[in-house]
Amino acid sequence: LLKQFNHQKDIVYKIIGGDTLDMIIFFPNDKKEPKLPVMLYTHGGGWGGGDKFKIFRAVFLDTLRILLDNGIACATIEYRLTREGQSNAVDCVTDCKDAARFLFRNAEKYDLDPDRMGVWGGSAGGHLSLMTALADNSLFLGDVELASANPQFRCIASYYPAVSFLKPELLKGSNFEKPQRMVPMIGGLLEDKREVAALISPTEHIKRNSPPVLVLHGDNDTILPIANSHYFMKIAQEKGADAT
Repeated sequence: LLKQFNHQKDIVYKIIGGDTLDMIIFFPNDKKEPKLPVMLYTHGGGWGGGDKFKIFRAVFLDTLRILLDNGIACATIEYRLTREGQSNAVDCVTDCKDAARFLFRNAEKYDLDPDRMGVWGGSAGGHLSLMTALADNSLFLGDVELASANPQFRCIASYYPAVSFLKPELLKGSNFEKPQRMVPMIGGLLEDKREVAALISPTEHIKRNSPPVLVLHGDNDTILPIANSHYFMKIAQEKGADAT
């Protein structure tokens, strides 16, 4: 599938702990303007699996094509996966933030508009799309070479996300409801790591001036139940945020 698209691959944005993290940038065939808006794609896979090629799954592939046809570039990234004792979901978010910082810093090189950046993803990637754009950049500082970049996002499209790790009831019926499932995510059990759980919960970061959010969720979802998106909308409305 990759060969069907105008793209640049193997773009390394960060090296950490022996891990080389890279991205692919897809470009429209018909470049409608000199500086392209760009959507950053954060893949799913339960935070412990998946890769940047998940953008080729049917639910995302059609959207990729629509974005490119409308003159919008797309970047799909690798990030560190959760590994107990090595990396957790804070690292996942930090890497997504660093990928955004890299695009912001290198916008001129790739003919991108640093002021027109959005983010999208599904499942764990839906959570990461929300965190990447909603959380203050200073809370997730990673690569010192990128730290001074401060990208701001214009929009978020989040497919069936996890929205809070402080509310175990939102995960009822899924394999994420097991208390031990939180150990690789937050480095321990919820009762011991509530501060970390709050840090990686999108509902703790959304506010009135957050970028517009579109949430899409199936009402028969058994992996991340739709209660997540209902709760997110409730908090967004309470905060006066722009969410649909």
